[in-house]
Amino acid sequence: MTSPTDRGQGRRAPDGFTLLELLVVVLIIGLLTGIVGPRLMGQIGRSEMTAARAQIDAFDKAVQSYRLDMGHFPTTDQGLQALISAPGSDHRWRGPYLKGALPNDPWGMPYSYRMPGSQGRDYDIVSTGRDKLAGGNGDDADLTN
Repeated sequence: MTSPTDRGQGRRAPDGFTLLELLVVVLIIGLLTGIVGPRLMGQIGRSEMTAARAQIDAFDKAVQSYRLDMGHFPTTDQGLQALISAPGSDHRWRGPYLKGALPNDPWGMPYSYRMPGSQGRDYDIVSTGRDKLAGGNGDDADLTN
């Protein structure tokens, strides 16, 4: 027995999408990208700042451990490298105070260390932020301990 479609009777299913259907889908994807894209990019900027703050906090704790062992903070010339390798032959150094090499900030720049610090702090650990320049606002602002 043959079915009605085998004998040419009945309707055939369409073979593909029409141009109008494709244009509607492309329009919907464009609208979603326009709405979601900026929000996603904002999240990436916030996550970089969060990562930089976490690294600065880890450096801050390592500098405090260094001070407990050595009796003083690293000098500006010694910098954060004093947390990785012993500055000179001082027997009080119990490091390394950080695992591995010194990481750069999330924007690829090295952190800077100054002793004495600004605004009454003993020392400053600074990331220049996304713009890689001193100062700035928002995502371009400098981050410090």
